Amino acid sequence: MDRLSNTVRPYAWGSTTAIPELLGTAPTGEPQAEMWMGAHPGAPSRLTRPAVAVTPGSGVDIADTSGSGVGGEGTSGSGAGERSLTDVIAADPERELGAAAVRAFGPRLPFLLKLLAAGGPLSLQVHPDLAQAQQGYADEERRGIPIDAPHRTYKDANHKPELICALTPFDGLCGFRRPAEAAALIGALGVDSLKPYVDLLGARPDEAALREVLTAVLTADPDDMAHTVAEAAEAAGRLGGAHAPYAQIAHHYPGDPGVIAAMLLNYVQLQPGEAMFLGAGVPHAYLGGLGVEIMANSDNVLRCGLTPKHVDVPELLRIVRFEATEPGILRPEAAPTGEEVYETPVDEFRLSRYVLPTGGAPVDLTAGTAQILLCTAGAPRAGEIGLAPGESVFVPADETVEVTGSGTLFRATVLV
Repeated sequence: MDRLSNTVRPYAWGSTTAIPELLGTAPTGEPQAEMWMGAHPGAPSRLTRPAVAVTPGSGVDIADTSGSGVGGEGTSGSGAGERSLTDVIAADPERELGAAAVRAFGPRLPFLLKLLAAGGPLSLQVHPDLAQAQQGYADEERRGIPIDAPHRTYKDANHKPELICALTPFDGLCGFRRPAEAAALIGALGVDSLKPYVDLLGARPDEAALREVLTAVLTADPDDMAHTVAEAAEAAGRLGGAHAPYAQIAHHYPGDPGVIAAMLLNYVQLQPGEAMFLGAGVPHAYLGGLGVEIMANSDNVLRCGLTPKHVDVPELLRIVRFEATEPGILRPEAAPTGEEVYETPVDEFRLSRYVLPTGGAPVDLTAGTAQILLCTAGAPRAGEIGLAPGESVFVPADETVEVTGSGTLFRATVLV
């Protein structure tokens, strides 16, 4: 069992304060958006040994995007003798992951765990299912599109279901509203150029209405759409209430067609401990808050808007599931052992939580698959390793681990 040293990604939408507040460190003034825990090649965790110096108080390095190498894997700041979790697993996959997990998912950790701190909206996006990802990746490989090209859509051949669990009040968008509800929300703005969309939403069957309106929004003349968004944002700010979130989105992304597309989606507010599962083809965006996120180990994202990045409209429209849904808010199912499980329909990851009381009995978490344990409150101990909020450990398959002390601990593993 090893303490992990993890990288924080400084994406522009990240909060400047949420992750430092959890870690008990001073803000840097720069956004700190995601802390990655796992073996993703983009920012693998590193195994920290007791004698190795790490960033004081947090066990966290800040990712460097300037090209200087500061804070990245293998730099002088990471401590002599550290190895990436990717390399550790590659050296002996069955020992680290368990034979059953290797048979099911191959010789790699199938999930990525994150702390996600949104200070503003993330891009409006969807993820492909496994067959779509395999097909899209193979097609772009055949066409010779470089993996790092800005217009590349598929970074790998895997799907990316994900789960976000709120640590603070957390706002997001998830799945399509019923067309009648979307028509009422958009129609109340009183913007003339939006009236054709309102009419479409009321005149066609649900799936066709949602498809036609989203297509029209994303393919509209950019100048005309920018003017429409400006009018809609002004009206949303004036009306407030249910329209207020869209005025805020437009503040971050003025003129972006994603502002109008966002009005087609359910607005969701999670309270701490509540979660939201996002399956293939479901459009979504995170708007603000701090949460624990877990996903299949993939980087496949198709964007609908709220981004300066590439939007592949034809491929997006092929992937999106145009069906109105009620946003499902997940609450954990408590087991007699004290484990609170967030049930999802995928096998690549399983997320659960332990709220450990003061003076409680030790909890045996020994399992036949690899685990990452993340502390978000208190001071629990995993074996001999004491954890503070924001700190984590990697536990290889079949390694004995007993948790003691009090606090909140998230447990990430797989189903086999």
